[in-house]
Amino acid sequence: MTTTTTAPFEITKTPEEWRKILTPEQFQVLREHGTERAGTSPLDKNYAAGKYDCAGCDLPLFSSETKFNSGTGWPSFYKPLDNAVGNTVDKTYFMTRTEVHCRRCGGHLGHVFEDGPPPTGLRYCMNGVSLKFVPKATG
Repeated sequence: MTTTTTAPFEITKTPEEWRKILTPEQFQVLREHGTERAGTSPLDKNYAAGKYDCAGCDLPLFSSETKFNSGTGWPSFYKPLDNAVGNTVDKTYFMTRTEVHCRRCGGHLGHVFEDGPPPTGLRYCMNGVSLKFVPKATG
């Protein structure tokens, strides 16, 4: 897992500026640490070759090569791209979890759990609205 991030983010905006570039659902998840309903993201069952970028700042976060079907209803990956995400401790809902956020803009992506497949044993359980799929160029 990555280390806890406490430094200011490279990209900062006011809530009003974020609302202008994000959908209401993206704003609720990325900026207010919400969670989309399980099974609602078309990215959950997307297995095309490509990458998954932050919906807030376009930073590449995950490769389709590390995506797997976790059966949870959210897009899941066993490893982020290098220097893509940061972690913070999330103590909401009477439990302690590891929150995953974009290291560049701080947008909330989801959580990471230690029940994933090899080679990492990690499951990065991401909100689909926090991600933007970019297909791999062909030809």
